[in-house]
Amino acid sequence: MRISLIASVGLMACCLTISSSPLCGQTFTQDLIDGAIDHDLVGMAVIVACEGQTVDEFYFGQADLAANRQVTDSTLFRVASISKMVTATALMLLYEQGLFGLDDDVSDYLGFELQHPNFPAQAVTFRSLLSHTSGLRDGNGYFNFLNATFATAPPPPIGELLIPGGDYYTTDLWGAQPPGAYFTYSNLNYGVIGTLIEALSGQRFDQFVREELLLPLGMTGSFNVLDLPNIDNVSVLYRNGLPQIDNYQGVPPDPLDLSGYVPGSNGLIFGPQGSLRASARDLMAFLQLHLQLGWVGGVQLLDTATVQLMHSPQWTYNGANGDNYYNLFNSWGLGVHRTTNAAGGDIVLDGFQCFGHPGEAYGLISDLYFAKDPALGIVFLTNGYFGAEGYSFGDHSAFYTAEESVFSAVQEHLLPTCAPFSATKEAPVSPLLAIRPNPVASEFYVETGEAGFSHALVLSATGSLIWEKAEAFAGVLEIEVSSWPPGVYWLQLRGLQQVAWAKVVVER
Repeated sequence: MRISLIASVGLMACCLTISSSPLCGQTFTQDLIDGAIDHDLVGMAVIVACEGQTVDEFYFGQADLAANRQVTDSTLFRVASISKMVTATALMLLYEQGLFGLDDDVSDYLGFELQHPNFPAQAVTFRSLLSHTSGLRDGNGYFNFLNATFATAPPPPIGELLIPGGDYYTTDLWGAQPPGAYFTYSNLNYGVIGTLIEALSGQRFDQFVREELLLPLGMTGSFNVLDLPNIDNVSVLYRNGLPQIDNYQGVPPDPLDLSGYVPGSNGLIFGPQGSLRASARDLMAFLQLHLQLGWVGGVQLLDTATVQLMHSPQWTYNGANGDNYYNLFNSWGLGVHRTTNAAGGDIVLDGFQCFGHPGEAYGLISDLYFAKDPALGIVFLTNGYFGAEGYSFGDHSAFYTAEESVFSAVQEHLLPTCAPFSATKEAPVSPLLAIRPNPVASEFYVETGEAGFSHALVLSATGSLIWEKAEAFAGVLEIEVSSWPPGVYWLQLRGLQQVAWAKVVVER
């Protein structure tokens, strides 16, 4: 893995190589530097992972211009709408507890009737909120309510926004189509989801997500700035080189007055739609949870079927069934953007379907996307730009040119060497090895006879290194697999004059 720390454009480029890797090199780093300079970026972080392993990290520019603080692997960004994918994943933890069904009417959990005024018989469901097909819009009332949420203690209940006759209700909160069919990207959907997470869990949104999802993933970030151990790690966000938000200058913000707050009344106060502060490494840990289908570090946080359900199509654009956001959003899962590689549209890696989420707010743009075959993940964050022109629309996609430059560098330099592992073609099973038991649940034994080997390793079906023993052995080798996800694995034993393979199936 290579870490590139670009401290000052044109003055110093410090590249620290942690370990040699054929997947990275100066050409990739130089392309990222050129892209950052060409787009007048204040700061930037990029991490790329292949088959579960980080292969390149790149940090550029300043996290805080006034304090002259560099962007590093500890820098936390307000990641904008990537927060929605995190919020959706937190909700699915409660789904797995059997606390709701995806097609349940959310009114049964909110404590008031959430109904489209023109289609009261058609329920607003968890599925429709997650997939932006609920019918809700970010109308004028949403913005007025958001301001009141942060200016009032306790904040007004979200029913005052959503119920006709409420203090903040406006008719433009609803579209002309019935719930469940028409896509319109909306922050309000995730304000409702944040409120539902509180109602279902009995906890504040920020606390539930941190305790049940972020900390188990080893993430340092939070939806609550006061949870962060070092306020100086938070990046300022910039437009035209001017601070827009998170300009703390070493002083944490005053805490919100939550003394009278009732969880389940207004989850928008914690910003489930956009207020997660997280580092690039935090986001890569979250990305791997999805790419590894619910598994992280040998621990299963979500069932594989649940993650696959989140990635499955819930809505697909047909030309008339939604606002596809200038050709960016053509397919959506449960809180997950699914790319279709439409011409001039939702292209991250040309020719490869990707899953993830983009973000944009206060000058920041952010991307978290992964392909499954090969298993390649990309995290990109910039905290803003200099100059008055802002970001330019893409040359060949619906993303900005700043994003395109990162995606193109990954596709040119890293994707070609991140090829899927084809063990069935490359690894003939050796008659020298006897595996017992096989399939296996907890541990298995490898009988090698009199053959001596100097190295043993186990690869996943996609080629990720799962286990390794780098010392000589003969006879019987015991391998513990209780922490491995179910699936097919390939055992390789190496000797001075031979390499032996065996297929191992883990079942539970």
